[in-house]
Amino acid sequence: MISRRPLLSCRPGLLIGVSLLCLGSAHAQIAAPPPVAPAPEAPIALDTITVTSTKTEESAIDALSGTSVVTREQIRRLQPSRLSDVLRDVPGVTTQENQNDPAQAINIRGLQDFGRVNMLVDGARQDFQTSGHSANGVFYLDPELVGGIDITRGPTSTIYGSGAIGGVVAFRTRSIDDILTPDETAGAVQKWGFGTNGQRFLNSTALGARIGTAADVFGQFVYRNNTPYRDGIGNLVRDTGNELTSGLAKFNVRPADGHEVSGTALIQNFDFANNGSSNAGARFANAVQADTYTLGYRFARPDVPLIDLSAKGYYTTTHNTLTFLSDTASGLYGNLGVRAGNQINYDIDTSGFDIHNTARFDTWGASHALTLGGDMVFDSVRTTDRAGGFGSAFTPSGERNLAGAFVQDEMRYASWLRVIGALRYDRYDLSGGAYRSSGDRLSPKITVGVSPFAGIEFYATYAEGYRAPSITETLVQGIHPFPAFNILPNPTLRPEVAHTIEGGINLKYGDVVQPGDVLRAKLNVFNNIVDDYINISPVGPTYFVPAIPGIPASVCARLPGRFPCVIPVQSLQYLNIAQAELSGVEIEGAYDWGGGFVSLAATHTDGRNKATRETLLTVPPDRISATLGLRFLDERVTVGSRLTFVDSRLDVPAGTTILATKAYALVDFFASYRVDDRIRADVIVQNAFDKRYTQYLNLLPSPGLTAKAALSIKFATR
Repeated sequence: MISRRPLLSCRPGLLIGVSLLCLGSAHAQIAAPPPVAPAPEAPIALDTITVTSTKTEESAIDALSGTSVVTREQIRRLQPSRLSDVLRDVPGVTTQENQNDPAQAINIRGLQDFGRVNMLVDGARQDFQTSGHSANGVFYLDPELVGGIDITRGPTSTIYGSGAIGGVVAFRTRSIDDILTPDETAGAVQKWGFGTNGQRFLNSTALGARIGTAADVFGQFVYRNNTPYRDGIGNLVRDTGNELTSGLAKFNVRPADGHEVSGTALIQNFDFANNGSSNAGARFANAVQADTYTLGYRFARPDVPLIDLSAKGYYTTTHNTLTFLSDTASGLYGNLGVRAGNQINYDIDTSGFDIHNTARFDTWGASHALTLGGDMVFDSVRTTDRAGGFGSAFTPSGERNLAGAFVQDEMRYASWLRVIGALRYDRYDLSGGAYRSSGDRLSPKITVGVSPFAGIEFYATYAEGYRAPSITETLVQGIHPFPAFNILPNPTLRPEVAHTIEGGINLKYGDVVQPGDVLRAKLNVFNNIVDDYINISPVGPTYFVPAIPGIPASVCARLPGRFPCVIPVQSLQYLNIAQAELSGVEIEGAYDWGGGFVSLAATHTDGRNKATRETLLTVPPDRISATLGLRFLDERVTVGSRLTFVDSRLDVPAGTTILATKAYALVDFFASYRVDDRIRADVIVQNAFDKRYTQYLNLLPSPGLTAKAALSIKFATR
């Protein structure tokens, strides 16, 4: 059941580190709560609880950082087949994807690839990466499995993991609280989805049961089948379909007051074909299995304020089997010895743990939430290549260990001053073949928030982040087949160090125009200077190769059309740039008046090599998105529209294979109808005016007009 949560007034005097919550309870819950129902959807996502900024619970509007939350209701409203459909409404966040592949990369404030953005699924790091002409760091997760997304932009989340100089994106998979109300003991939600333009069929079955307040179990099965889509002018985009079979299982056990043991098992199997849009005509089939397992423990009770202990261990593995197909046996790859049936296997395993405790106490009129903890991550990459050695050259095998420890104090004085100070120590060790590298560093953070008047808070932050070189950046070594050039290893790479200055304003008001309405808004301005930024760069002398394989330049010159007959190339190597500078502005706001809602998100980012002033390839164009929704029939019917405006990106760096993109505007229409508490129908029309466009950094044009419909039915017992 979706209904608006009433607005409650804030109360002063909370313990430090537990920010004011103005929706629902006025106090942040520090004890492991008994099973609760799907809480009525907050009218505005910024009022939803976040933990990525400081590891202590607070609403996103109260976070002294660029923090946003995507709720399950937002995901359900948009019926996304990829998470990029949802994340484009988050300021400062974009995605890169190859539409032949359901994997996605996340870009925050112009930073992506090789762990610059820490992507978590139920607290487990997703460090999968294979090198090619697309993103260098992707993850697999179907949006139907997601219960919410918690995002903090920039390295201000100092204590949330090594390497996250771009930020943290934490995905929560669905749980029993997403399908059962407090008085329901067992139940299931069955959903079917259908669509046009490649959106063939979706089945989602979720079920759960509670054993009093002592335990609960949850399971979900998802099957999705997509076929190739057509772009905005009707062209079929080959091999853009895929098939997913996935299972999710969760349990929570509460053996005694304040104690909770939880576990998650997520298995996803993707099958798809890749037409080699950037692989010199190669075509191959992919079978990907992406698994995540977690086991956690928490102890928290209000009567024990010095202990709020959380510990989690996890294991993630992504296995990608790439099989060359029959029509690859000839042509360029065939001439290089690749034959139908040849395989490349990529196995990336990540295991780790995170443990921390928050102690709450008062000193000299100030309240504190003191958090101490540590984490370790172990990455293992194994590439088995039976197709000519290209896979093992560009995604080399190796090991990398990351370890960190941190301390953070959140202090509140009266109702107008907050100060957050943190210090993190990181160390890494990397090995592969004959190469070894290691390093360590201390990274500080200080944030000051001042609230001179009720409903408004100003903050300023200085934070540093530390990213160790990845296995690929350090060890990659091989010959690119065409145009032919060397890629050289660099075991002397230095880690990246980010220095961020950020300022912001949080606005939080109610009863603005009429009783019961809610206004929330955040403005963030940032400047991030990254020392020793790692970028692939040409090295050594320039030489020339034929532009068309097997055709001499003398013959090429007589062919019709305008294209180069020879291409200048150099060897490439990952090198440290002295400094990269990224700066920008982010705006996020929403207003809900009961009969409807409106939201706005806007992003401007600029990023350059500070010495040469050349633009950085991964900086996305400016973007504005707005959503308007209206509610009718006692809020059982919602209709609305989403508008997205994206500027052009014409100043791409010289020598890159990424193409400049034109500006475009997209219009979506959506509607939902709640027949009763058990039955719900959703409809959305995406790209309603059939616009042909290609998102910056993507290889292929995006889908044209696409309509989707879904029906959900709930069964439950009390």
